[in-house]
Parts: sequence; C-alpha cells; structure tokens
Amino acid sequence: MSPGATPAGRRILLVDDNTDSAESLGELLALSGHEVRTAADGPGALRAYDEFHPDVVLCDLGLPGMSGYEVGRTLRTRPGGSALFLAALTGYSDASDRSRTAQAGFDLHLVKPVDPFELERLIGGL
Repeated sequence: MSPGATPAGRRILLVDDNTDSAESLGELLALSGHEVRTAADGPGALRAYDEFHPDVVLCDLGLPGMSGYEVGRTLRTRPGGSALFLAALTGYSDASDRSRTAQAGFDLHLVKPVDPFELERLIGGL
C-alpha cells in the first residue's frame, strides 16, 4: 500500500468549483472505500493538499483563484508531489488543453462528464 492510502482505498482530493458536482462524485468515491476531500478553488486545493496529503488529485482546470494548470504545476513541487497521481477532470477537451495538462504535470486528462465506474477502475488500477 502506498503512503497515504487507506486500507480500503485511496486518499483523494477532488478540486472543482461546481460544489454540487464535486460533492456528488466525492460521495460516489467514498462509497467505494476512498477517503475524499474537496476544494472549490486553486488556493483551497493547495491548502487541502498540505493538510490531507492525498495520493490522488482530480482537478478541474477552470478554477477561481488560480487555474487548474497552476495548481498542477504547484502540486508537483510540494513534498510527495512527484509520486502523486494527478488527473485533470474538466470540460476542456481539445488537443491544446490536453497538451497544456501534460506540460503542467498531469498524468491523465479526463473530460466531463466522466463515468464514475470508469474513474473507479482507473483509481483502483493505481
């Protein structure tokens, strides 16, 4: 088990300014045995990361306070950030968006709406 993993699942930080969407997805992930925290903006994501020490971050790109791209780049510099599984979970879907997420250090670019069962399969395979 990786550092930060709970016995039943992963520690997941879900970052999205659409709080209803974040809470719904967070509840589904929690039902699968993961420990989930949410943040609604870039600065809040950084604070939550430092307090919660997740091993998975699912991050929207269009965030208030700072973009998801900035959040991703910053998280990679934090302690544990190089081992973090970082996925963009966004409505941005063109090739330039995917290129920007890769340049910002994201491992994966998922386009909303994401199938929660597919997301669980991806997280379970880490």
